[in-house]
Amino acid sequence: MTGLEENMTTDEYPVIDGRKFRNVLGQFCTGITVITTFDDQDGVSAPIGFACQSFAALSLDPPMVLFCPTKESRSWAAIERNGSFAVNMLAEEQQPVCARFGSREPDKFAGIDWHTSELNLPVLDGALATIQCTVANVLDGGDHYIVIGRVLALSESTTDSGRPLLFYQGQYTAIEPEKSTPAPWRADLEHFLTTTTLDTWL
Repeated sequence: MTGLEENMTTDEYPVIDGRKFRNVLGQFCTGITVITTFDDQDGVSAPIGFACQSFAALSLDPPMVLFCPTKESRSWAAIERNGSFAVNMLAEEQQPVCARFGSREPDKFAGIDWHTSELNLPVLDGALATIQCTVANVLDGGDHYIVIGRVLALSESTTDSGRPLLFYQGQYTAIEPEKSTPAPWRADLEHFLTTTTLDTWL
């Protein structure tokens, strides 16, 4: 422990206003995913899922990702029972899909196009990409869990616009159409991200 935390106890941490916390973190633009699984109860298997911003790549070797559900999430409870899940990265035209999975509707898959994957997970049609995982570890994260998934399969869409649905300052946004062409420095960035060593900032 270093800096301000060095001599502080839990009770001495500053009180952070919840609204300000949300507003400040809203400056960080994120993509939107839908995390899905099958929930098997009483002999009946049903697809279940929820909209999730708190998703990130974690490790290249082994390939791992993470997401952070609230501890009260019924979808997370189903994923925990199943032991596996799919991450569906939404395209910019899938705002209605995001709204559906971010709602309290009892059947979020009603009216949604989807299919069962080769790994027996519900996968949304039209997503930019899908990552299928098994739950590798679960850590405490305050009022959320940090769920680490070991990647089992990956797929990309070949028919959509190729632009993601984004969330910024409490509302949807998207990449400008003319900005969808890869920037000239993209190859350098990809090389950096895939050749990290212990002395890099990542």
